[in-house]
Amino acid sequence: MDMAPVRRNLLAMRTRVGHLLVALLPVLLGGCETQKEKPSGPAGGTVVIAVAADVDALIPPLVSSIQGRQVTDQIFDRLADIGDSLNTTGDYGFRPRLAERWTWSPDSLSITFSLNPLARWHDGRPVTSRDVQFTHQLFQDPDVAAPMAALLSNIDSVSTPDSLTAVFWFKARSPRQFFDAVYNVHIVPEHLLGSAPRGQLRATPFARSPVGSGRFRFARWQPAVSLEVVADTNNYAGRAKLDRVIWTVSPDFTTASTKLLAGEADVFEPVRPEMIPEIRKNPSLRLTTYPGLDYTFLQFNLRDPRRRSAPHALFGDRRLRTALSMAIDRESLVRNVFDTLARVAIGPTVRGYVGADESLPQIRYDTTAANRLLDSLGWTRGANRMRSRAGRPLAFTLVTPTSSRARGRAAVIIQEQLRKLGVAVEIESLDNAAFSTRMQGRSFDAALGGWHLDPAPGIRQTWGSAGSTGPGGNNFGSYESAEFDMRVDSALSTMDPVRAHAWMRRAYEVIIRDAPAVWLYEPLSAIALHSRIKPATLRRDAWWAHLADWTIDPAARLPRDNIGPAPSQ
Repeated sequence: MDMAPVRRNLLAMRTRVGHLLVALLPVLLGGCETQKEKPSGPAGGTVVIAVAADVDALIPPLVSSIQGRQVTDQIFDRLADIGDSLNTTGDYGFRPRLAERWTWSPDSLSITFSLNPLARWHDGRPVTSRDVQFTHQLFQDPDVAAPMAALLSNIDSVSTPDSLTAVFWFKARSPRQFFDAVYNVHIVPEHLLGSAPRGQLRATPFARSPVGSGRFRFARWQPAVSLEVVADTNNYAGRAKLDRVIWTVSPDFTTASTKLLAGEADVFEPVRPEMIPEIRKNPSLRLTTYPGLDYTFLQFNLRDPRRRSAPHALFGDRRLRTALSMAIDRESLVRNVFDTLARVAIGPTVRGYVGADESLPQIRYDTTAANRLLDSLGWTRGANRMRSRAGRPLAFTLVTPTSSRARGRAAVIIQEQLRKLGVAVEIESLDNAAFSTRMQGRSFDAALGGWHLDPAPGIRQTWGSAGSTGPGGNNFGSYESAEFDMRVDSALSTMDPVRAHAWMRRAYEVIIRDAPAVWLYEPLSAIALHSRIKPATLRRDAWWAHLADWTIDPAARLPRDNIGPAPSQ
């Protein structure tokens, strides 16, 4: 199928639907922007970021932690950067980085990237198409065991017609081909890693002193203490506006947040509700919130934990799940746990994603209706006001991870709200490893789960039927609906943003009606900043995405701001 006419039609459609596409999935276009970002305004200064854990790795294929992403996103470049709208369909909104332009083949089964001839590694060597090809092979090598390897499975190969041209070949057409090729892959230098044993990358000198092509270059790392990057003053994409960025590492959340409050750090994320009073009374700090990509839910196990072929004795009944959903006051729960740092969730998604907005129909909070429904199902109250049916008490165990203070507090509130309905809930708190084991083994009645989405949320894996039993599936509650699956598949396979929105909305309506979970809250991302810092856009998938364009008020500089960057090598 020739996709060029489709892209032309979608371009026309974008003109017709106008601002609607800001909230929907943006359209597929055939070209790209060619203008480089050039920093402007005052430059210089140092930003210190307090974190509660060290980086897990500095070689991109090995990185899986948030801290590792924060650092490698500064040192290494992608072929193109995703736009702030986080569109994943086609190439709309993507901005040139190592690739100054790209073209699609007529059948859309390949994309040709033309590299910027000015791009250089921090050691002065030019970035070439061989580096792009090598990077793809590295991510796909089973000996490397890259966490993102599975997300690149639709990329068949990368060819190199010349030193500045890299061609990505795909196994099948997909709305997310361009996203797959660029989002999860930072390009690394073949001349420094090509001879390294693939299974021993962590032992290489590069792992301790990486060389990238980004607007910041690596300076020094003292494990478990601090890591520093400095502006690459001759960078092809323009010098970073900051002189340097330092991550100061603490062993836990409390110690890291204390560094911010004591003035030893300029940035801390994520802020917890209990920190808000201290931040508000500190004139040198300010709190900034923006939409995040997380949502938390009370998940019911629809299958018997001991005999997976049978439905759960309680939660196999949709009417019972609906009654429990009606009995939970989510508005009150959010206020008690988060103050102003979260909103009531609207489904297995976050606001602003395709098909997701405030108008999605919800199971309303109505304890009168909940009591009436339980009565009709034969769950009657005894002398102790708790419910039972045929001698079986209406009781279950709710598991929650000890690592999440918010989920722990939410569990207690849910326990009390359901007790008023006559339902007995026992809370079982587990450490991360034990909680994960129980989820993977589907060995639970109910759980407080949570997902962090990326720009291409894996809803098939988390709520689709394939994720219930298939390899790598994370549908731990075993919700299965052919209607939901069909609507999701239709939404994810169309290039038409209006159709994608309509199909995904219908999918959300189905799953909300079926109540395999109670969608509890969608936390806002909250970051505390020193008042002298002027951040660029805080992108919802990575607040640090535009760190190179942050600036510091010259009139409010601290002594650490007066140390300039090290000279380029």
